[in-house]
Amino acid sequence: MLLIHSPLPLEFRSNLPGTGAKMKTSAPGRACGIATVLLSLLAVLHTSTPQKNDIDIYSLTVDSRVSSRFAHTVVTSRVVNKANVVQEATFQVELPKRAFITNFSMIIDGVTYPGNIKEKAAAQEQYSTAVARGESAGLIKATGRKMEQFQVSVNVAPSAKVTFVLVYEELLKRRLEVYELLLKVQPQQLVKHLQMDIHIFEPQGISFLETESTFMTNELADALTISRNKTKAHIRFKPTLSQQKSPGQEDTVLNGNFIIRYDVNRTLSGGSIQIENGYFVHYFAPEGLPTIPKNVIFVIDKSGSMLGRKIQQTREALIKILDDLSPRDQFNLISFSGDATQWKPLLVPASAEDVNQARRYVAGIQAQGGTNINDAMLMAVQLLSNANRQELLPAGSVSLIILLTDGDPTVGETNPARIQKNVQEAIAGQYSLFCLGFGFDVSYAFLEKMALDNGGLARRIYEDSDSALQLQDFYQEVANPLLTAVTFEYPSNAVEEVSQDNFRLLFKGSEIVVAGKLQDQSPDVLSAKVRGHLHMQNITFQTEIRVAEKEEEFQSPKYIFHSFMERLWAYLTIQQLLEKMILASDAEKQALETRALNLSLQYSFVTPLTSMVVTKPEGEERSEVAEKPVETENKRKHFHLGLPLSRFHTMGDRRSRLTAGPSGKVPGNPGRIGPQGPVHSPSHHLTYHGVRDLLLPDMLLAPSTPDEVDLRIKARVPAIPSDTMTHRHQERKPSGSSADTSQPAKTDSPPAPIQAPPVILTLPGQSVNPLCVDIKHSQGPMNLLSDPDQGVEVTGQYETEKAQFSWIEVTFKNPQLQVRASPEHVVVTRNRRNSAYKWKETLFSVTPGLNMTMDKAGLLLLSSPDKVTIGLLPWDGPGEGLRLLLRDTDRFSSHVGGTLGQFYQGVLWGPPAAADDSRRTLSVQGRDYSATRLLKLDYQEGSPGTEISCWSVEL
Repeated sequence: MLLIHSPLPLEFRSNLPGTGAKMKTSAPGRACGIATVLLSLLAVLHTSTPQKNDIDIYSLTVDSRVSSRFAHTVVTSRVVNKANVVQEATFQVELPKRAFITNFSMIIDGVTYPGNIKEKAAAQEQYSTAVARGESAGLIKATGRKMEQFQVSVNVAPSAKVTFVLVYEELLKRRLEVYELLLKVQPQQLVKHLQMDIHIFEPQGISFLETESTFMTNELADALTISRNKTKAHIRFKPTLSQQKSPGQEDTVLNGNFIIRYDVNRTLSGGSIQIENGYFVHYFAPEGLPTIPKNVIFVIDKSGSMLGRKIQQTREALIKILDDLSPRDQFNLISFSGDATQWKPLLVPASAEDVNQARRYVAGIQAQGGTNINDAMLMAVQLLSNANRQELLPAGSVSLIILLTDGDPTVGETNPARIQKNVQEAIAGQYSLFCLGFGFDVSYAFLEKMALDNGGLARRIYEDSDSALQLQDFYQEVANPLLTAVTFEYPSNAVEEVSQDNFRLLFKGSEIVVAGKLQDQSPDVLSAKVRGHLHMQNITFQTEIRVAEKEEEFQSPKYIFHSFMERLWAYLTIQQLLEKMILASDAEKQALETRALNLSLQYSFVTPLTSMVVTKPEGEERSEVAEKPVETENKRKHFHLGLPLSRFHTMGDRRSRLTAGPSGKVPGNPGRIGPQGPVHSPSHHLTYHGVRDLLLPDMLLAPSTPDEVDLRIKARVPAIPSDTMTHRHQERKPSGSSADTSQPAKTDSPPAPIQAPPVILTLPGQSVNPLCVDIKHSQGPMNLLSDPDQGVEVTGQYETEKAQFSWIEVTFKNPQLQVRASPEHVVVTRNRRNSAYKWKETLFSVTPGLNMTMDKAGLLLLSSPDKVTIGLLPWDGPGEGLRLLLRDTDRFSSHVGGTLGQFYQGVLWGPPAAADDSRRTLSVQGRDYSATRLLKLDYQEGSPGTEISCWSVEL
C-alpha cells in the first residue's frame, strides 16, 4: 500500500527510515508495483531516464476546470511496457503548494487500486508495521517556490499497461490584481496523445486573460488555441509528435511552466455572491476606493550573515520601495545587527527630500555583527507608539511594521517564544506586522507566528537573482490599504457554518473570500452587509441576490464539476482552521484540529492531518511514505542525513522513467550530484543511497530546487584583447573601397577583430546598407525612441567606458506594461506585479495587445499586430552587452522621436565623397551626421554574428 503524509504546520518529522529493502519479482504476465509519493522540501537528484522503446507514455492529459476561482485538476497518464522484461515506470506531477490532493488511483491489468484518505495516526500505524519488518523506505523529492512534487513508481510487466490518475483542488488567490493557475509540463519523452484543457467559468465576467509558457516555440504556438466569451474561456494545448520534437533530435522540447492569469469584472459594490447546490461564496474586492495613508517602519537585518548579495539586493529593493511611497505616507528605517539603530528620531513624511535622504542612508547600510531581533522590533513599536501619543499619526491612517531578517536571534533576547510575547504585548493589536524570512537559515515558524499574532503574514524570500524583486512584490501587496476592520454580516435565518467573516485589512489588488451553507428553509432573497473603515469615515456595502437566479448560473456550463462550491467551502474552512492552530493555545488547538480533520476526511483532502493509503497488487508487501512539505521546515537546520536522496533501480540492466510533471534536475545535467551511470545492484532489488553518500555539508548552502538553480552552460566567444586605454576595438573598412589605402598590418600585430555595434537600424524604403549607431557621448538615461501613436517608449543607460547598455527599458501604454532588460535578466512589470526571466530560457507569453517570446539564443521579441516589433538581446560575442533591434519599422508614425527614433523621420543621404566613396553625409531633421561604411558584426540573428557592411554614425 501507499501512504501520503502531510505534517502539522509546526512539526518536523525526523524518524523516516533510510534503508533499502528487497522487492519481490512480479509474477509473469501481470504487473505488480510499489508506489511512492513525494511531497517534500528536501532536494533529490533524478538518477534514471526513459529508455526508448521501453516504457512508452502513449497518452498524457491534463484537464483543469476553474469554476468561480476554484480549480479542479485531473492528470491522467497511460503507459505501456514495450520491453520484454519488467520495467519500472514513474508517474510524477508537480502541483501547487496551496492545493489539496483529493484522489489518486492506478489501473493495472484492468484492476483499479484507489487511494483512501485516513487519519494520519491510523495510516502511520500501518506504515510503522511495515517499517518494523524492514520493508519500507522514505523517499524525498524537491519542491520549488510554489510547487510540491507527487511521485508514484510501479513495476510494469512486458506488454502490460498502467493508467495513473491524480486529482487535486485549490482556490485561486487574487494577488496584485490577477488569479494564477500554474501547471507543469515535462513528459521527458514524445507522447502520441498529449493534451491540456483549461476551462474557466466566471459569472462576474472575465476582464483579462493571458497565457505564459517557458517551453513554447513558434512551432508549438500553433498547437495552442484560446477561445473566450464574456464569462467563459477555454485554453487548449494539443501538440503533435512533430511539434514536440527538439530541432534535429528525437527528444521532447516540453519542459517547463504553463501559466494562465486572469481577472474578473468588478464594481464599487458589496462584491459578488454566488450560489451552487446549497452553498454560497462571497467575493469582495471593490473597485474605485481611495487608498488609506500609511505609517510604515522598515526593520532591516544587517547582521554578518547578510553580507554579500543579500544585503546588496536588500538595498536595491528598499531604494525602489522608497520611491513607491505616497506623499501622504510617513516612514522610518531601523537597521539592526547586535544593536538596533533608527534612521530618524521620528517618522518623517515621504517627501521627495526625505525619500532622497533615506535612499542615501540605505545605500550605506553594511552587513556585520549578530542578530538582535527583539530590540529592533521593540524600537519599531516604540516609534509608532510615541507618534501615536503625540498625535503625529494622521487620523484614519494604517500603521505597518515590515521586518526582514535572514537568521535566528543571536544577541539580546534569543528565546523565540519570549520575543513573540514581547512583540505581541508591545503592539497590543494597534499595528500590523509583516515578516520576511530571507533564505533558509531563519526559523520560518518563528516569523509566521509572530506575524499572525499581530494581524499580518509571513513570506519567505528565496535566495536568487530576483530576490530584490520578491521584496518589491511583497511590498506592493501591502502598499495600498483600502479598508480596515472589514466584517461580513448575513441574516441568521439564512446561512450557517460561515467561514471567517472579519478581517483586519483589505489591500488593493487582493480579495476577501467568505463561504458558507444556506439553511434548508432560507429566504428566497439573500442579503449581505460588508462594513469597513475608509480613511476618514465608515462605509457599508449592501448586496441582495435572488437565490434561484444565482443557482441557475452554474447549471448550464457542461464542464462545471458537481458540488464544487461545497468543496470550495470545505477547502477554505480547512485552510483557515490550520492557520488558527498556529496561534491557538493547547486547549483550543485540539478542537480546531478535530474539526479540520473531520472535514479533511469527509471531503477526501490530503492535508497536514490526513494521509492517503493506496492498496497495491497482491503479493506486494512494501509501503513507502512522504510528507506534505510545509513552509515552516528549515532546509538547512533540519537536514536529516538519514534520509535517502537518490534511488537506483535495475531490472535486466535496463532502467525506465516516466514523468508527467517536471522532474527536478535533468539526468546527465552537469549540475547533478552523485553517480552518472547506472548502479549495478542485484536484479529485482531496490537500492537507496543516503545523503551522506552524495552531499558534502557546503553543498547544502545553495538552493537546489528546480526553480532556484540555473544549470545552463553559457557558451561564450573567447575574449578579444582590446586597446587598454580606450577599451575599444579598431574597425576595418570593407575591402574594395577606394579609400582602402591604409598600410599593411605588421606581421606581429594581427588586425583587430570586427565588433558588433551598439545599435543596428534598418531604415525602411532605403536601398543603402543598414545604419550602425555608435554612441560616444552619454550622460544618464537616454530616450532612445518614443512614438505616442504606437504607444511605446524605449529608454536606456549607455556606459561609454564599457561601450554597452547597462539596461534598456520598453514601456507600452496599451497594455500598460514595462519590460526592463539588464545583463542579468529581464523583468516584466504589469499592475505593480514583477516577473523575472533569465536570458536564454524560452518564453512565450500571449497578453491582449502584446506577445512576448524569447528563444534559447536569448532573443526577446515584443510584438503586436500593426505595431513595431522591438527586440532585446544579451549579445555575448565581441563587443558584448545588451543589444536593441527593431523590425516592422515601416509601422512607426510620423511622430516618432528620440535618439534612435529620429532616423525614422525621413533621412536624406548626400552623395559619396568625391575622394572616398566610403563616406557620406546624412541629414536628419536639419542636422547633418557623417557616416562611414565599415565592416561590423550583425548581432540580430544571435551569436557568433555575421559580417555586414553598414554606414557607421557616431552620436
